[in-house]
Amino acid sequence: MKLALDFLAFFGAIALLALLFFAHRREVQADKAYPAFGSLLEVNGTRVHAVVMGQGPDLVLIHGSSGNVRDFTTSIAPELSKSYRVIMFDRPGLGHSDRMSAKGDTLRDQAHLLRDAALSLGADRPIVLGQSYGGAVALTWALEAPENIAALVTVSGVSHPWPTGLDTYYKITSHPYFGWLGALMISAFASEKAIKQSLKDVFAPQRPPDGYREEFGVELVLRRKTILANARQRRILKPQIINQAPRYSTLSLPIEILHGTADTLVSPDLHARALAKQAPASNLTLLEGIGHMPHHVAKKDVIDAIDRAAERAGLR
Repeated sequence: MKLALDFLAFFGAIALLALLFFAHRREVQADKAYPAFGSLLEVNGTRVHAVVMGQGPDLVLIHGSSGNVRDFTTSIAPELSKSYRVIMFDRPGLGHSDRMSAKGDTLRDQAHLLRDAALSLGADRPIVLGQSYGGAVALTWALEAPENIAALVTVSGVSHPWPTGLDTYYKITSHPYFGWLGALMISAFASEKAIKQSLKDVFAPQRPPDGYREEFGVELVLRRKTILANARQRRILKPQIINQAPRYSTLSLPIEILHGTADTLVSPDLHARALAKQAPASNLTLLEGIGHMPHHVAKKDVIDAIDRAAERAGLR
């Protein structure tokens, strides 16, 4: 029996070392292939990756779960930079921004950090756009620091509670004891087939744009630290949404809400329509047949909404 246990321990150690080797190699390759290409700001002791493009009224773009600034630089940012000073941040723990601390996974802490990062760049009252999870961060920014936001745009934004529980993927990767092992296995062995299927699901019923998989930098998402940070943020998201949703009726700034009617990841009925009913200065635009990624597949609609927000805020 002791010999059998010794063999199991030995082969277990070998397997763990193999996982660590493959994950580390993939992470090194990811950082080399997709380095930070903006400024690395020190904000309240946390490194924040910021990319700034163009001139004009300030516009902050906040990406969704598992995202980074490349989700915008590969979509609407170049066009927006013709009319706005576009400021994009990697959210804490994602892309090339550091995690704040053990408490830095909350919407409030993320919103305050990005607000302070924008202030350090001279953007004291920007338009703020949040996509998907970023929509929740943008809403928190508007609730917590209304003096530092001129208008709000949500694109496929999370705003209200939903009936389902946490996905199995996030249950595993956010587990306090076994999450690191799940992240290690994903980082080491995520297959190209699984990556393409995930992208297909995010864009459905549309298709990912040609070259998106390479330009976005999926490998950045597959780093262990990114998997764990994203999982922790998702695990605690719903209770925070439950707490903040009743406060949306206090928002008086111009709000533009865009949501695809075919979005199966963030329900337009549970989120967009509910927010439009609750927020007094909101304008709802439903995009017929569009899924979760309008900023890639319905760019003109998103840019038009930003322009409306700017006009309503007196910035154009």
